[in-house]
Amino acid sequence: MVISPNTLFTGQQLIWLPSCPSTNSEAQQLLRENQASEGCTVITDDQFAGRGQRGNQWQAAPGENLTLSIVWLPTFLDAGQQFLLSQAVALAVYDWALPLLQPASGLRLKWPNDLYYGAQKFGGILIENSLSGARIQSSIVGIGLNINQRHFGLPTATSLGALTGRYFQRETLAARLLECLEKRYLQLRAGRVGELRRDYLAALYRYQEWHEYEVAGRRVRGQIVGVEPDGRLAVEIEGVVQRFGLQEIKYV
Repeated sequence: MVISPNTLFTGQQLIWLPSCPSTNSEAQQLLRENQASEGCTVITDDQFAGRGQRGNQWQAAPGENLTLSIVWLPTFLDAGQQFLLSQAVALAVYDWALPLLQPASGLRLKWPNDLYYGAQKFGGILIENSLSGARIQSSIVGIGLNINQRHFGLPTATSLGALTGRYFQRETLAARLLECLEKRYLQLRAGRVGELRRDYLAALYRYQEWHEYEVAGRRVRGQIVGVEPDGRLAVEIEGVVQRFGLQEIKYV
C-alpha cells in the first residue's frame, strides 16, 4: 500500500504489513526497539487479533477496511490529561468522515471515541498510553474504520460503502486520515484545548437528548450533559448529574 500524506511527521515513517495480529502491538514493539520515530504508522490489510475497548476484539474483513496504528510522543500532556488526546483523535476521525457522508447529519462520536452514523458503528479507536512519572511518555493510537465491507456479524455495524453505496480507494482515505490526525494533534500540542472540548461536545452522540441507559443493572432515563476533563461521562438522571467511567454505564 502506497500512501503519501501531506504531513510534517504523521505517516512519514510508514510500515505496511500484509497481515498481523494487532497493529497496536506491532507499533509498541517498534517503539520498544527504538525503531519508531514520532508519527510512525503501522497499517495492515488483515488484522486478525485486533483489540477494542472494554477488552473486545475489533473484527474487520481482510483487504476491505482501514486498520492502522500511529506512534505519538505527547510528552507535553500530564497523565491526567489523557482524555484530551482521546478527544483530539476522535475529532480527527470525525473530520475525516464528515465530507465522505452526505448528508452527514447522522454522523456522531459515541463516548468515549467510537464513530457512529445513526445507531450504527463504523469506526473504533483504542489509545494505549505509557507514562513516565506525571507525564505521558508515548501513545499508540489504534484506529479501525469500516470502508468497503458490506456484510457484518452485528446489525449495529456498518461501513462507508454500505452507507453511501460507493467503493472507496483506501490509500487515498488513509492519506487524508493521517492529515486530519496530525492537524488535531497539533491543535492539542498548541494548547487549544477549549476548541477541542467544544468541537467534541458538538459532535457527541446523544448529547443533551433523553435516552435509556443501564446503570448498575438498572435501566434509567438520562441526558448526557457533558464530559469531565478526566473523561468521565456526565449524565443527568432523575434531576441529579452523575459521572460514569467506561465500565459503569451502558447505552440501551
